[in-house]
Amino acid sequence: MAKTILIVDDSASLRQVVGIALKSAGYEVLEGSDGQDGLNKLSGQKINLIISDVNMPNMDGLTMVKKIKENPTYKFTPIIMLTTESGGDLKAEGKAAGVKAWMVKPFKPEQMLDAVSKLITP
Repeated sequence: MAKTILIVDDSASLRQVVGIALKSAGYEVLEGSDGQDGLNKLSGQKINLIISDVNMPNMDGLTMVKKIKENPTYKFTPIIMLTTESGGDLKAEGKAAGVKAWMVKPFKPEQMLDAVSKLITP
């Protein structure tokens, strides 16, 4: 059975690029347009990994991560932040919130797929 990945980003084109890369590697993909929409997509189904931007309207990525980690169903779901932000303070805040990996845009799809494969358990 295919592993499911939730992509949360306010850029539809970025969600499309990431989604194409993930689907071509055999993953199922769900999409959220901001942190609140991403949370709304977590309706109890198994999510193997979440990829999220930091800067989004309605709810930013770090706030979403903190809320996800409060939910027992998704507490141990690995999260990758895919963002233009590369500041050490923000990375430290992300790590403290439960982020497992931090990737800076622009990114190479093969780098992202490598990180995904390391974080998703078979």
